[in-house]
Amino acid sequence: MRIAALRGRETFEVEEIEVPAIAPDEVLVRVVGSGVCASELEAWSDGPPPGEVRYPGHEVSGVVEAVGAEVTDRAVGDRVGVWITERGFAEYVAVRAAYSVPIGDGPLDEALAEPIACAVNAVEAADVRLGDDVVVIGAGFMGNLVQSLVSLRGVRQLTVADARADALDRAAKLGATRIVDVTQESLTDGRGADITFECTGAQSGLVAAGDTTRMSGTVAIVGFHQGAPREIPLAYWNWMAFRIVNAHFRDIDVIMRGMSVGARLLASRILAMDDLVTHRFPLERINEAFATLRDKPPGFAKAVITFPDES
Repeated sequence: MRIAALRGRETFEVEEIEVPAIAPDEVLVRVVGSGVCASELEAWSDGPPPGEVRYPGHEVSGVVEAVGAEVTDRAVGDRVGVWITERGFAEYVAVRAAYSVPIGDGPLDEALAEPIACAVNAVEAADVRLGDDVVVIGAGFMGNLVQSLVSLRGVRQLTVADARADALDRAAKLGATRIVDVTQESLTDGRGADITFECTGAQSGLVAAGDTTRMSGTVAIVGFHQGAPREIPLAYWNWMAFRIVNAHFRDIDVIMRGMSVGARLLASRILAMDDLVTHRFPLERINEAFATLRDKPPGFAKAVITFPDES
């Protein structure tokens, strides 16, 4: 089978290796879609240490091709999203059956259960309530997912802020009450947000989150903060008595519950990904996919590595 190996700065190479064998509690999944995640962008940009090879990729959906002897709740032909931590840019992955979730009949290259789980868990951890005023800072893919899920909670006002006109247009189509171009106007409005989701992964997003949230409100940090250390005005944040939610999760039970919830929403079409997966690339163009994530051309939200869907 083919797999993308990261061998240098901005350098994936496609290799041929054996299809992985499966353990008794595992399933073999033929990959149809593997999302390109911002959390792996720095690894691609910098490359691995000299002499090392890495195999990223963790946002995988596909079709079950084989099941282990102990597996009773998955069958060949099942369409699933899976939780893995690496080796996802490949034609096949082996994964514990318990780490897979059925994702319905929608397009498999849009059924990215892992990032959807991250957004589900972020919204639930922030405890969005009926009538809340919510701000989402950053209208990229994760911001779009958070916005879509917050909309299901019956909030009073949902404001989305970004510096890119095309991203704000997409947020408006997704139903934002108010959109704010942060290059043209202030995000601060009235009493402040009950909950602010920081989805940029940038220093400026953290500052804006603190400036936007009301006293005793919630700041949920969804953005993946790479690179240099970040700074916050802690004295002010203390004075404002913010509740800080770290919307990153490492407990597998929490992750799998989020995947299960997200998969049910996808399967029922309560959550739609039609306009969020905007760029698709075959495995041979994976470096171009990562460059597209880095450059964010107009209209970009999410890049996915796709494989033929033979189901």
